[in-house]
Formats: sequence, C-alpha cells, structure tokens
Amino acid sequence: MTAPTRRVFTPSPPDRPRFTVADGVILLIIVGLLALGIWAAESAPAEVRGPEISLSISALPFYALHSVGRMAAAYVLSLVFTLIYGYVAAYNPRAERVLMPLLDVLQSVPILSFLPIVLLSLTAILPEGIAVELASIVLIFTSQVWNMTFAWYQSLTTVPRELREASAIFRFTRWRRLTVLELPFGALALIWNSMMSWAGGWFFLMAAEIFTLGARDFRLPGLGAYLQTAANEENLTAIGYGIATLVVVIVLLDQLVWRPLLVWADRFKLEMVESDNPPQSWFYDLVQRAALNNAVAGAVAPIGRVFDALMDRLLPLPRSLNAETNRRFSVGWLVFAAIIVAALAGVLFGGRLLLQVSLDQWIDIGIGIGATFLRVVAALTIALLWTAPLGVYIGTQPRAAAVLQPIVQIVASIPATALFPVLVLALLAVPGGLNVAAVLLMLLGTQWYLLFNVIAGAAAIPQDLRYTTDLLQLSGWQRWRTLILPALFPYLITGMITASGGAWNASIVAEYVVFGGQAYQSIGVGAQITSATADGDYPRLLAATLAMVVTVVAINRLVWRRLYRLAENVYRME
Repeated sequence: MTAPTRRVFTPSPPDRPRFTVADGVILLIIVGLLALGIWAAESAPAEVRGPEISLSISALPFYALHSVGRMAAAYVLSLVFTLIYGYVAAYNPRAERVLMPLLDVLQSVPILSFLPIVLLSLTAILPEGIAVELASIVLIFTSQVWNMTFAWYQSLTTVPRELREASAIFRFTRWRRLTVLELPFGALALIWNSMMSWAGGWFFLMAAEIFTLGARDFRLPGLGAYLQTAANEENLTAIGYGIATLVVVIVLLDQLVWRPLLVWADRFKLEMVESDNPPQSWFYDLVQRAALNNAVAGAVAPIGRVFDALMDRLLPLPRSLNAETNRRFSVGWLVFAAIIVAALAGVLFGGRLLLQVSLDQWIDIGIGIGATFLRVVAALTIALLWTAPLGVYIGTQPRAAAVLQPIVQIVASIPATALFPVLVLALLAVPGGLNVAAVLLMLLGTQWYLLFNVIAGAAAIPQDLRYTTDLLQLSGWQRWRTLILPALFPYLITGMITASGGAWNASIVAEYVVFGGQAYQSIGVGAQITSATADGDYPRLLAATLAMVVTVVAINRLVWRRLYRLAENVYRME
C-alpha cells in the first residue's frame, strides 16, 4: 500500500515569457490612438463651466440616483465587453496573442489619461451635457472592466477537461456550452469581481464626475461631485453626510443584489459533497417564496426556449473548421489593417507631441516611474499579507461570510479619495508623511482586488477535497501547501495582476491631491499625469502615460503572464 502524495497539484516549468511583435504593435496602436484623441480634443470648446453642486443634505438622494445610474450603465458595458473579449481571447489562439497584450496595456492606462481624450473628443462632436455624461460612464467603465475580463478569461482557460469532453460528447452548440458549462463555472469569480468592479467604480467616482482640464471645468450632479466639492470647501460635515449616503447605497446593493446572487451561484460550485453551511440571503428566500416569482418564471420560460433555439442557430457547432478559420482570418486581417492605418496616422502626431517633451522632463518622468514602482511594491506586499488569510476564512466559513462579506463590501466601496485629503493634512507634519499617505491610498484602492479574488477562490474549493484533507489529518501549513494555495493560485494571480494595474492607476490620485484649494504632490509618475491633465499639458501627459504603460506591460510580461500560464496549465481543478 503506497503512501498518499502530499501535493494535490504538481507544478511544471512554465513557458518562458518573451516580448513579441504583438507587444510592439499594441504599444504603437495605443500611442497613436492617444495622440489622435488629443488631436480631436483641440477642437473642443476652450472654456466650459458645469452646474453648481449643492452641499445641501436634501440633494443627496437625487445625487445618489444619478451616480448609481452611471455605475449601472458602466457595469452593463463592462459585462458585455468581458463576456465577448474573454471568450474570443480564450478560444482563438491567434486572437489571444493580440488581445491579452492589449488588455495588459489598457488596464495600465490611467483613468486620467483616458479623460481628456474621451471627454474633449466627445464635446467636439456632441452637445456638452450628453458628452460629459457619456465620458463619465466610459471613465467608470475603465475602472470596472479589466479585473472582470481577466477573471472571465481565467475561468474559461481553467474549465476541467472532463467537462469540456462531456459538452463535446453531447454536441453542445457554442450557446449551450456558454450557458450550461462556462457561465455556471465562472459565475462565482464573475460575481465577486463584479462586486470589486463596483468598489473600483466608487473609488474613481470623484474623478469621473468632477474634473478640470485647463480652463474647462466639467462636473455632473452625483455623489462623487458632492464629495469632491465638500473636500474643496473643507466642509467635513458635508463629507460625513456624503459618505453616510454612500454607505446606505452600498448596503442596499449588497443585500438586494450581491448577496442573493452569491446564494444563487453557490449551486454551480464544482464539488461532489454538499456544503454544510451554504450562504444565506433573506431577500433571495423572500423572492423564492413569492407567488409572483413562479408566475413570472412560467411566463418567461417559453420566451427563453425560443431565444435559446434562436441562439443555437446563430452559434452552432462549426461545420467546416477550415472554412470558418479562413473566413475569420480574412476578416481579422481587414480589421487589423484598418487599425494599423489609423494608428500610424496618429503616431505621426504623437511623435510631434513627444518631441516637445524636454530631456529634463523625461528624466523627471523616469525618476517618477521608479518612485511609483516602489510604492506599488509596498502596497501589494502589505495587501497580500492580510488578504490571503482573511479571504480564505471568509470563503470557507459561510457563517462568517454572512457577517463579514457585507462589511468588506461596504469598506471596499467607500472611496478613500473622499477621506484622503484629511489624511494628507494629518500626515504632513510627519517626516515622509506624503509618501506614507500615497502608499496608504494605493493600498486602500487595490487590496480589495486581492481580497475578493481570494474569497472567490476559497469559496470554489470543493467540499469533498476539504473532507479529504481532514481524513489525511492535514493541518496548518500542510493544508495550505497541499490544498489551499494550489486551489487559490489562479485566483491569486488574477487578483495580483488587477491589483498591480489598480495600484499604478491609483497613483494618479495618491500622489497628487487638492484640498481647500491647495495642491499637495509627491514624486511619482501619477502626480505628473494628474498635474499635466490639470494644466492641459498634453505632450507631458502623453509622455508620462507612455512611460507608465511600458513599465506596467514589461512587469506583466516578465512576471504576471508567466505565473498566469502556470495557473492555466498546472493549477486547475481536474
């Protein structure tokens, strides 16, 4: 009788990461598109003044509805983008070689670098009110979508092979495979990352609803604009009212949306033994018991069957793989050629802008990259030390999750940017206080990406594997090394990738803050991007953004992509 192996998963050497032509092409396209946006922005109105933001407590319900509406619209866009983009990247190797590097680049572009391009380009072609609303939704979208896309891609690439073989045996169409296998398998990861996306949206809400570009002052009625106005006027009472309103909104969303979705998704966990303590939701139970629920379900069921039949026809099994591949290949090349032509035209303008950046400014940008990098490493290290044990505890203890998960959701969703100006003033007297405050804000803005992914990974560990470790009498470090860490590895890498990108993004608000009309900034590339945006200095904005993008992409290719391949090829539930 042989002794049982001590490891559930055995790692193998991952593919060696390397920079490809696709990386260079993607960077070229991004530079070109940024430059084209700046070129279009030059035709925007020279002066803009948005509506006045009232700090009256009676305006808060109205502002809350506006903000939730923008967040919901951005989330719908994020979900559609996630499902399509992640699916194509996971199942088309040729497209994956372009789409995943592109995703690395896009998540590394700070929200304020999107801001002048999106906003001023829209105001040049649309009425001001519509343009500002659309720009705000797009900016919130850029703070929500990347971690969802990474999580969905990770789920698709780690579906157990035996389940894929079963779907092939039953000859599922692409639509049936999506609805019966892939969406259920990735439901938990998508829901937890959706909650994280909403938390990220709240974090950047102040930047998305009120912003200044030189002489242009854009603002929208909403909680973000309310909190920013209160901070500018040093009105601590109004800041308290705004945060209290935000907490109420977050609690309602948690109890009426996210908690019921987690209970519903628990049925899709990949396990052979039912959990002893499944998650509970009073609202989910109320809806399930309601007679109206059965009536609606009965009325919708025929429509659902007709829709499924229609989608089966639209997304059938490929009849001729070669013909389909050739057709996609031709269309792909046409699209790629169009993008390259547009990008090259923009690169010519972008090169002219970059030539306006002096050598001293490039040196300052390089020093800023180094300073921001050190803060990012510090924030990720601190986040990893506490999120891993707490996330495993919440994910494996449903009774504790029922209490802690709403608290985590509330704390994660409170925008630290609302409290940050006060924190900066408190730390200014401390040596290095501005640097400490910057690291703290990066931590507050990115640690939740790790925590929510760890919770999702821990919750997805099958109950039968937990029983097996109990039977083998594994405890402490042995249990972590044999079961928990290998099972968490794909989720942990997804969380680290998005947290790293989030930390670089958070630098734009962590290293440059305005309170009471006074600007405080520390050395860093984030501060340079923010100050360049406020001054309308587009050459320096483009240079600093390009430097950040190249740095983040290099880190992703040299570190995170290698670990991602390891998670995809080795650490999967089979």
